[in-house]
Amino acid sequence: MDASKSIEMSYLTKEKKTTIFANHGGKAEHTGSIEGQIALLTERISSISGHLQANKKDYSTHRGLMQLVGQRKRLLIYLQKNNLEGYRALIEKLGLRK
Repeated sequence: MDASKSIEMSYLTKEKKTTIFANHGGKAEHTGSIEGQIALLTERISSISGHLQANKKDYSTHRGLMQLVGQRKRLLIYLQKNNLEGYRALIEKLGLRK
């Protein structure tokens, strides 16, 4: 494989992940926090959505996007059941609901 043809998935670097978890999960070390996981999924979803707008016939990526949206939805339902105030704050911070 040629080095110039590397896979272009650098939208989510290690530094960006730590800032997402620091902003939403409390600390950068809290990678298991529900808020941090939802924020990370939201970042991935927005990046993939931009890719799909340019590549409309990329059906396998569309399927992966739908899986990520479903996973985020399940995590949001869990957060809503267990921490309603945190759920409302996260929705407002990420701008998910209109």
